[in-house]
Amino acid sequence: MISYQGGNPAALLDACVLVPMCLCDTLLRLAKEPAMYRPVWSDAIIEEIGNTLEQKLGLTSEQSSRRIGQMSRAFPDAIIQPRESLHETLTGIPDPDDRHVLAAAIAGRANVVVTNSLRHFPQEYLAQFGILRQSADEFLMTQFQRNSPLVIERLDEQAADIRRRRADVISVLKRVVPKFADLVESAS
Repeated sequence: MISYQGGNPAALLDACVLVPMCLCDTLLRLAKEPAMYRPVWSDAIIEEIGNTLEQKLGLTSEQSSRRIGQMSRAFPDAIIQPRESLHETLTGIPDPDDRHVLAAAIAGRANVVVTNSLRHFPQEYLAQFGILRQSADEFLMTQFQRNSPLVIERLDEQAADIRRRRADVISVLKRVVPKFADLVESAS
């Protein structure tokens, strides 16, 4: 099995894990200094986030642009521009519309693709590129196991920034990353 033990991994964050606000906030807080990992995404992923925020969640284009702008300013090195020709070679990805995600992971030298669309990214296929596939739940549990005090600190910061308690943040996260939320609750 592929591992990213030692050092901080690079993690390609798929649009599906960056759309839910609380989950996005948690993931990106773990990437700020001192960082637990280096985030990676592409213009195509950013476009997908914007479309989902506006078309499925009803945000205005200004709200969507503001959120994406904050992400881009906080992590200017996260954006990766894979060669278009790379997409076409990734035939082991069942849905051609998802090939851009793996292309960005390869171009960004990601150790892991963090996605909740696991069946779209066969681990056997990703292994040839030295890339692991994890759900947001699995990824966050891994980060917790690597440095639980820092994860707790970041969750407390997240709660304080929205004038809530950690338990409130965990309650919201439980909807999208239930195993991670349970892990944090049991350790608290």
